[in-house]
Amino acid sequence: MSLLAVKQVYKDFNGLEVLTGVDLDVRAKKRHAIIGPNGAGKTTLFNIISGRFKASRGYIAFKDNNIGSLSPHARNRLGMCRSFQITNVFHNLSVFVNVQAGVRCSQGLRYNLFKRPENMRAVNRRTEAILEKIGLIDERDIPAGELSYGQQRALEIGITLSTDPELILMDEPTAGMTREETEQAIDLIDVATADRTLLIIEHDMNVIFSLADTISVLHHGTILASDTPEAIRNDQRVKDAYLGEDD
Repeated sequence: MSLLAVKQVYKDFNGLEVLTGVDLDVRAKKRHAIIGPNGAGKTTLFNIISGRFKASRGYIAFKDNNIGSLSPHARNRLGMCRSFQITNVFHNLSVFVNVQAGVRCSQGLRYNLFKRPENMRAVNRRTEAILEKIGLIDERDIPAGELSYGQQRALEIGITLSTDPELILMDEPTAGMTREETEQAIDLIDVATADRTLLIIEHDMNVIFSLADTISVLHHGTILASDTPEAIRNDQRVKDAYLGEDD
């Protein structure tokens, strides 16, 4: 079943065409990767799917709803959540509060002077469960800004999970990581996205081939190929455009 459908999406910036008719079909509870050379339009496509940009023309449906005119917040409420290339956490707040804020939001709870957060047991249990999953339960009281880079990326995944999304969009989640941190991130993403739908942009092919069920190759603003990892690895067009013979 298709969870996200992108049909003939175009985007130009003052006459500069970045996307030139993108078609994408993301199946429910599958991991779908988008790869391509720098400048292919990957982040622009993510910005359109998540609502930061509006397509110049084309159609985007999420859970059979036309979402082309919806704000990022409205798309989040439908069950879509995105992480960014640059870590996006509240550095001065504790690890626990960073995740707790998302849990509160997902349950429609506003801050109330007469109902202290620490008394909301269900919210706190959910927050603790997420911190256990991302391996940061022991760091729960540390300000997020004091975490290592890899831990901050893990926390961002935790914040993403806190809204209980059906579709997670990850934009280069291992960018800037060491090889050891990348291997840990692969394991974390594998666990965190179990039974969810993942759409991921990533340059590290080890990450892509470790996680993806389907890979789409974006080249010159359009989808060059979309298939299983093995088929993409052996596609001569993809080798010529991006992977290269050695990969």
